[in-house]
Amino acid sequence: MNTRQSRWSRWSDGPTVRRSVIAAMLIVAGVTGCATARQFAALRQVTFAIDGVRGIRLAGVSLDGVRRVSDVSTFDAARIGIAVLRNQVPLSFDIHVGGSNPAENPTTARLIRMQWTLDLNGRETVSGVLDTAYTFPPGLTTDVRIPISLDMAQFFQNSATDAIDLALGLAGLGTRQTEVVIRAVPSIDTPLGRISYPNPITIVRRTVGP
Repeated sequence: MNTRQSRWSRWSDGPTVRRSVIAAMLIVAGVTGCATARQFAALRQVTFAIDGVRGIRLAGVSLDGVRRVSDVSTFDAARIGIAVLRNQVPLSFDIHVGGSNPAENPTTARLIRMQWTLDLNGRETVSGVLDTAYTFPPGLTTDVRIPISLDMAQFFQNSATDAIDLALGLAGLGTRQTEVVIRAVPSIDTPLGRISYPNPITIVRRTVGP
């Protein structure tokens, strides 16, 4: 009799244990799903805008402080001209993106990774990945720095003067309009691991020289 009861007990306990495990898993999944949804909702409320472009270097020439083409020395202009003739015109700069989390959002948003693609004047240029983690507390704006490096000769067939104008246009200077577009796919940290946005977000800045 004891043996039968023992067997019956094991048989009846099995489904109960399984039901308990399943219930616990559902609870964990529910909590995890809620946490993930909160993280997505928090980051979706953050608005991104390009605040500026700094540290511009064209063919190794720093353009910080340059306000017009005539501000570039003869020697530096020659360096840029030689780079154009060689069909190698490296351009590097930092795009600073401000991420503003509204004060009414009760959650601090967190960004752990961001894939990005840069368009200049409607032309897709380079892509990259930003692996630096950033937090966006409610009511504050966080500066996100995206380092950019590209060879303009691969994308723009311009003279040395045109190249300088485009580089100055990135800083809101120069003689022609420069359109800067960043298409980004942010990723957030969740209890399930890293999850990326299903669709890219677009951050646009248009600058017009004097």
